[in-house]
Amino acid sequence: MVTQDAADGQSLAQDPWQWWRRQMPIIQRWAYFDHAAVAPLPAPAAAALVDFAQAASEQGDTVWPEWSANLGRLRSGIATWLHASPDEIALVPNTTFGINIVAEGLRWREGDNVVIPGGEFPSNHFPWQNQERRGVELRVVPSPGGRVDLDGIRRAIDGRTRIVAASWVGYASGYRLPLEQLCELTHEAGALFFLDAIQGLGVFPLDLSATPVDFLAADGHKWMLGPEGAGVAFIRHAHLDQLDCTAVGWHSVVGGHAFDASQFQLRDAASRYEGGSMNMAGLIAMHESLKLFWEVGSQHGAEAIGERILTLHAHAREALQRNGASLISDWPEANRSGIVTFQTRGPDPADVRNRLAEAGIAVSCRGGGIRASIHAYNTTEEIDRMAEAIR
Repeated sequence: MVTQDAADGQSLAQDPWQWWRRQMPIIQRWAYFDHAAVAPLPAPAAAALVDFAQAASEQGDTVWPEWSANLGRLRSGIATWLHASPDEIALVPNTTFGINIVAEGLRWREGDNVVIPGGEFPSNHFPWQNQERRGVELRVVPSPGGRVDLDGIRRAIDGRTRIVAASWVGYASGYRLPLEQLCELTHEAGALFFLDAIQGLGVFPLDLSATPVDFLAADGHKWMLGPEGAGVAFIRHAHLDQLDCTAVGWHSVVGGHAFDASQFQLRDAASRYEGGSMNMAGLIAMHESLKLFWEVGSQHGAEAIGERILTLHAHAREALQRNGASLISDWPEANRSGIVTFQTRGPDPADVRNRLAEAGIAVSCRGGGIRASIHAYNTTEEIDRMAEAIR
């Protein structure tokens, strides 16, 4: 007799995308193409939240050591996934928090500047603009149609540029950065590079031992299929001492659990920026979500999820255009992502979104059109449903 675990293992080996669909209760009601906004929870993540609530209700903090150990495993798992050290990983509530670790922590000098592409999400704009109170200039390089202009960024950098910050994938355009090139030109100019990874992490592999990103932040509630309020930041260890720890607490210091005897000696790790108590429930649930990615990657390779999503992206482009939609952004394959933004003849994008919702199809309005954000567990049949509804 084959056990359910063995059956799941066989399915994962033979067809990882159908295996993944079995973990996603959302498919019973929706063709869900809104992962660039807020993702649905996989069943294991939802179960982890229920288990946490039950344990907290029935056992209080007697199970806290178990929860804490789970977060340690999460930190180590993320580090392995990103080819980093656990000491370079901070568990944070959201991307904005991770960006502000760097924006508020750098020891700015009046006359310094930050360079970002145009069209960034506010979370990767306002924290840098907020440094104008310290005499820091924010330089925004136009990104026509959503394409990041590398030559324009190169021209904007000078000897006083401290940080270049950019999104891995444009939230509205779906444009995916040539990440290695941008890191290279930034470092050649003597600046540091910050990656807002929220629209790419979980889709495309990232080897931080080979791609020299200096800082990174990403929420878990989009492509990583976690709950809101749980995310990850990466601070390259060599830069720890360049960042002040502006929000400190018991968790920031060595021996933080010795409350009566703790000394103000910051941890030699990115966890110094976590401050105090964390969103245990959310992070434990995110851990369960990430295990899906890690299991697929371990059996099918680090590139498998991205390749699957790009295959579905290509199908969506063809199906949408065949049914009367026009693509707002049509990028070369190297710059594509899970995001397809399109428009229709006639109805307002909000009306289209609402009418698709009535048909059980979830999308968003972004970038002047309709944004479909397609994940690995979606199918060509679901995409065809959306395209036919558009027609």
